[in-house]
Amino acid sequence: MQHKPLNGKVAIVTGAGSPIGMGRAMTFALVQAGARVAMLDINQKWLEQSAGEVRVVGGDDSVLDLVCDVSDPESVEGAVGKTIAGLGGLHVIINNAGTINLADLAGGNVPKFWDITPETWNRIIGVNSSGPFFMARAAVGHMLDQGWGRIIGVTTSVDTMYRPGMCPYGPSKASHEAFVALMSRELEGTGVTANVLVPGGSTDTHVIPDDVAVGRSALMRPEVMNKPAVWLASEESDGINGMRLIAHYWDDSLPLNQRLERAAAPAAWPQLGKQSIVPGDDL
Repeated sequence: MQHKPLNGKVAIVTGAGSPIGMGRAMTFALVQAGARVAMLDINQKWLEQSAGEVRVVGGDDSVLDLVCDVSDPESVEGAVGKTIAGLGGLHVIINNAGTINLADLAGGNVPKFWDITPETWNRIIGVNSSGPFFMARAAVGHMLDQGWGRIIGVTTSVDTMYRPGMCPYGPSKASHEAFVALMSRELEGTGVTANVLVPGGSTDTHVIPDDVAVGRSALMRPEVMNKPAVWLASEESDGINGMRLIAHYWDDSLPLNQRLERAAAPAAWPQLGKQSIVPGDDL
């Protein structure tokens, strides 16, 4: 009998609708591992299509598709409530939803930060940075009450966070990662963990412009996220908190300690050491 490490678990995956997205790929993996998943996306057409494809594999009750704007706290709270009511619980959140201003990157353009309009800044920060906060805030009470939960944040490669031309996408993902690191410290000892998962490089999703210079065939596949996502969502990752996993380096054939040595490091930038002098502060 196939081992299903997520039997009995309920997950939310945001940004799960895109037919070539990491959210869709991770949803398939979670369902195949035994979870039931609430698929959230703002694009109803994509969402219905992807949810239907997952149901072919996992059955009619394997997913709940919910239109949700993660930048709207009321929309997020509604989705969390519908998930708990419709699927009977909530154990895992994968904050995967993300957006970028493709118009600014078209034709290999490298916009300067002063070219970014306030409207573009607010929209991208709203999805990529505020969205994970709204989602974690709405769900963490339920997780704390049950004494177990997983919050997984999909950020980006560190150099992308400050690469010229990547404003505001890069800074928004840096904010998300710092938030994960903060959550992990505040959740320590509760049974709820917060970790980061990134593919490790440019991945063939709708975030990448169609005219990408290297060609789409050279990009990573979204499915690179699947195995580490399932592991992070499972009870097998108990005790892993405040870490960043690079999916490209995750190798299930290795013993766990070697997998972690190869693919994992602390989230955010603790290697820089304590930078402020605050009396009585031992963080």
